[in-house]
Amino acid sequence: MKYSLLILLFTLVPFQFFGQVQNQESYANSITALELKEKLYTYSSDEFEGRETGTKGLTIAINYLKEHYIDLEVPSAKADGSYFQNVPLKLIKTPKVSMSVKEQSFDYFQDFISISGGESIFMNEDTILVGYGINDDNYNDYEDIDVTGKIVVAIGGEPKGENNNYLVSGTAEISKWSNNRQELSSKLNTAKEQGAKAFFLINDSMFKLYAPYYRARDEQGGESNLSLDVNEDDAMYGFLVGQSMEAVLLNGNEIKIDYNQESESISSDNVAAMIKGSEKPDEYIVLSAHLDHIGMHDGEVFNGADDDGSGTVAILEIAEAFKSALKEGNGPKRSIIFLHVTGEEKGLLGSQYYTDYDPIVPLAQTVANLNIDMIGRTDPKRLEGKRNYIYLIGSDKLSTDLHTLSEEVNSKYTNIELDYTYNDENDPNRYYYRSDHYNFAKNNIPVIFYFNGTHDDYHQASDTPDKIQYDLLENRTRLVFHTAWELANRDEAVRVDKAVE
Repeated sequence: MKYSLLILLFTLVPFQFFGQVQNQESYANSITALELKEKLYTYSSDEFEGRETGTKGLTIAINYLKEHYIDLEVPSAKADGSYFQNVPLKLIKTPKVSMSVKEQSFDYFQDFISISGGESIFMNEDTILVGYGINDDNYNDYEDIDVTGKIVVAIGGEPKGENNNYLVSGTAEISKWSNNRQELSSKLNTAKEQGAKAFFLINDSMFKLYAPYYRARDEQGGESNLSLDVNEDDAMYGFLVGQSMEAVLLNGNEIKIDYNQESESISSDNVAAMIKGSEKPDEYIVLSAHLDHIGMHDGEVFNGADDDGSGTVAILEIAEAFKSALKEGNGPKRSIIFLHVTGEEKGLLGSQYYTDYDPIVPLAQTVANLNIDMIGRTDPKRLEGKRNYIYLIGSDKLSTDLHTLSEEVNSKYTNIELDYTYNDENDPNRYYYRSDHYNFAKNNIPVIFYFNGTHDDYHQASDTPDKIQYDLLENRTRLVFHTAWELANRDEAVRVDKAVE
């Protein structure tokens, strides 16, 4: 009798496990290229006008997402049932700035531009030189310098050592401190962290690149920037200047700045739906994609099919698969939040508002974030490897468990080539910092960023749905689904064993 019972137990367990796997795979198989294509042709159609944040097109997009979740009978993640998380934004107009040094006046657009600011203010201070304006473990210009409440001046680039390697990276590769995409924000944010009131970056080549763009935007209506409309007590006044101001700034002279700012409040929303967990409802897996793109230019619609229509429709399909599981009594043990964020193209604004100001669920109870931003195409610069690949970024940054789970899930279910090219700390593109997952990662929430790389249609009107490779989009979406399923249903939450300070 005991022997027969043991045989029965060993027989039932594998069949029970097999049944669970079969169910999981059947839900994943409900994610199809045909349905993804149908949704994406709608979401990236001209009717949505390029989905620029703060425009009618984005309102159409967020209502489309809301109606989709209502049709799926997937409820709002918000207690009020609205699906919408209002993100307060302000459209910052080109400021009126008078600037002089030793009675020599300088002109906006010709000598300097403002790249960040706050309310109107008058400053009359001596400047403090901070070299390259770098604060890094391997090189620090701020060591033993107190810049609290001061105006600081930094030069462009970063230093090299005797072996001609850069001091920060220790190699011939530049770091974020002189990368075109990252230098300005990295040095500005560092000055702000050090307590400076205002920051000047002397970089003539960058100034010549930015100033004409800012002038054109001003001539088209005065928009300089879009930012969160939140507390401005810690506003940083940042300026990019050209060669004409270099000598007077490097001499540490007193500078007078009369800064007058005009801004206009606008409204935008994140969209958030949730399937509640059956056993651990207060632990959350967040799936995210940005719902915005860059709008219309000169009457032409920039549809953003890959960026990030592909990620948006992937989340809709994943939500539908989880809802099917729930209807059959196989709902997730942990809660799944389907989060579509606004303002990514304007500086990760929607996700920043969610994590830094108004998280819908506690960050401390958020187990992981799986962020999808462009998964419908292939990278023309990727000359070796399978066509069926995906770039993974961040999976090993905070949690060994998450990285291991991700690898095992892919090996078991989807067999995609996982390419970690852009996961390198010295990646000059800095992709780890350039999509919405980063706002979760900086809060020590384990993340995976799924990304196909850029292509010639990136941020062009030619990013259209006919160029999406739907078989790849299907398989990549299934990978995210399987990863979310395992995260939601494993006994223990993935651990954070590499927390950042």
